[in-house]
Amino acid sequence: MLASVLRPDTFPVSFEDISQRSGLDAILRNGATPEKHQIETMAGGVAAFDFDGDGLVDIFLTNGARQPDLTKPDPAWWNHLYRNRGGGRFEDVTEKSGLRGEGFAMGAAAGDYDNDGRPDLFVAGVKRNFLYRNRGDGTFEDVTAKSGIHGEPWSVAAGWFDYDGDGRLDLFVVNYVAWDPAAEQVCIDPRSGQRAHCHPRFYRGLPNTLYHNNGDGTFTDVSEAAGIHAHVGKGMSAAFADYDGDGHIDAFVTNDTEPNFLFHNDGNGHFTESAMRAGVALNDDGRAVSSMGVDFRDFDGDGRPDLFYTAVANETYPLYRNLGKGLFADVTYRSRVGLATARYTGWSAGIFDLDNDGRKDLFCANGDLNENSEVLSQRASRQPNLVLAQRADGTFDASAIGSGARYRGAAFADFDNDGRVDVVVTRLGERPLLLRNTSSGGNHWLGVKLEGVRSNRDGIGAIVRVKSGGLEQWNQATTAVGYASSSEVRVHFGLGSARKATLEVRWPRGAVQDLGEVEADQYLLVREK
Repeated sequence: MLASVLRPDTFPVSFEDISQRSGLDAILRNGATPEKHQIETMAGGVAAFDFDGDGLVDIFLTNGARQPDLTKPDPAWWNHLYRNRGGGRFEDVTEKSGLRGEGFAMGAAAGDYDNDGRPDLFVAGVKRNFLYRNRGDGTFEDVTAKSGIHGEPWSVAAGWFDYDGDGRLDLFVVNYVAWDPAAEQVCIDPRSGQRAHCHPRFYRGLPNTLYHNNGDGTFTDVSEAAGIHAHVGKGMSAAFADYDGDGHIDAFVTNDTEPNFLFHNDGNGHFTESAMRAGVALNDDGRAVSSMGVDFRDFDGDGRPDLFYTAVANETYPLYRNLGKGLFADVTYRSRVGLATARYTGWSAGIFDLDNDGRKDLFCANGDLNENSEVLSQRASRQPNLVLAQRADGTFDASAIGSGARYRGAAFADFDNDGRVDVVVTRLGERPLLLRNTSSGGNHWLGVKLEGVRSNRDGIGAIVRVKSGGLEQWNQATTAVGYASSSEVRVHFGLGSARKATLEVRWPRGAVQDLGEVEADQYLLVREK
């Protein structure tokens, strides 16, 4: 177990590395070349979703492509779908599923866009994006062309949310830069003379794309009318939450070395970019950092969604507390997150209660941009992941998890249904890391699976509140978590020593459903009334 090797005995969160026996054997191939094309360092999205409805969360992995033609000529380059067989074992069902893919894939986003009770899948990539409809028989249909989804110069990530409250999931696609291998800069480290991946300043940024779900299997690109297209960045990830409590879901986009975007949902189909006004465009030093993966949820129990995202070494990973009234405060240093993360380069991120003590913790997937960073910057290219466990005073203790690698995407799910959140993390040039949560302490938990009727089927955007043992907690249904990745849709709470909790659901269209007192240590299915 990693617990006995990589953390002090007093650290409350522990994981067991079950990668070798899991059956997850796909190698993340990034098509690495001596030219160090920018796309090579950015690969590695992963999605955790129950594609076959058997109650066990499955895993989808994106993969790169051969250069320079960006093709997948054989199974080594395929994207991969693994069915969860229970007991920590997964079966590769890629060939049957129809998800082997084409081109250089980056990110994945799972969501039931047609409300048929089966999660569908969007795959973002270089020059080509794909939408796959879940047929319900273990196979997926490529509906990209007939759906109206189009390619972009380079899409890194995407997320599903119902921005207009019509009960159907809309799609937000995060675009990075206009990449042209024929015109790519040659970047040489002056000290070592070695080639490195170029800084983002050498590339032209792109606007993001918003698709409205028309309800008939097609989507309309509403980016211009919605005010999204007017803002050009270098997008890496997106997450969604109603940050100002006005009943409309907003979108936060991390930008690489550019100010971040916070798209305030005006409630009339239009968004106003408000990151500078809200205090989340820049860090507390007034700098735009290399913002990467993000999670957008309440970590301090005040009912307001906060922000946590990763960045590169020497920038720290910013943590913002939602103050209410549309404002955030940078608490990176006072929370001790700054000190813990300063020497790492992070990609995916998540805010989850990993030890079920009733306080949400932070997880960061780490790894340097360059495989030769030891020469370029005297930093380790292969880095461990980090868990930051939240203490009762709101500060965090950190511990390394997993041996060093160039980690990228991460998805969070309870793969064995034991009430503890597990993690699957991709790593360049290797099979994924599967971490089974073994945190002890006797704490209780509660899981909630939502089923919308007037809202979207998975209840994405719903806010769930629990009260237990004098503690009040808030969480939300979302799959848009981390870098280029998608996590399971069930909503998880740690309850500490409490064996019961009161449960309330605020559905996306405003209805509040009071479930009263429920028993701990179970997954509840809550249907919208």
